Amino acid sequence: MGSLLRQLSSSQIWKSSSRRWDKGAKWDDTLEGMKGMYGSYGSTGFVTKKRVMVVVDESSHSKQAMMWTLTHVAKNGDILTLLQIVPPSEDSSLSQLATALGSLCKACKPEVEVETLVIQGPRMATVISQVKKLEVKVLVLGQKKPSLFLKCLCLKSSADEFVEQCINTLDCLTIGVRKQSNGVGGYLVSTRWHRNFWLLA
Repeated sequence: MGSLLRQLSSSQIWKSSSRRWDKGAKWDDTLEGMKGMYGSYGSTGFVTKKRVMVVVDESSHSKQAMMWTLTHVAKNGDILTLLQIVPPSEDSSLSQLATALGSLCKACKPEVEVETLVIQGPRMATVISQVKKLEVKVLVLGQKKPSLFLKCLCLKSSADEFVEQCINTLDCLTIGVRKQSNGVGGYLVSTRWHRNFWLLA
């Protein structure tokens, strides 16, 4: 965690591919928001475990966000919740994705407690209700590279709009993560305070 914050606070390591800062945003606000990644302090003064949630689906970018969360956010003793949202028109009992990904996470990082949720319903409403119900500290969402067609028209995909809405609406620290191409490496990380900052690790 310390290495992540050091990278986010070093101008030599991250670069912005889109310098769109929210109005009135300050770097101090960014660091304040990032505190949720450490967990909270209990009455004894020790950092207590935190709950981290990743929204997963069949896409490669959601799986990349899940693995990024394991290496950059989830620490020993933390609870990692994988949330799979099934559209109302589909049978949620047939979905095994979250279970399979949960097993992968446990194998990769056994010191992190992993739980899976498969919920049928609308995406945004489901995320809002589960974040509040489970008292999630950090929410991570995968993002994919926007199509050239949409970029030319200055439009966003429904997936990008969903991530933006989560970032701007939810009270917990919400992070959008997109893996860079093989030739570039690293990740583009977005929060409420900054957009598309390049994180090398």
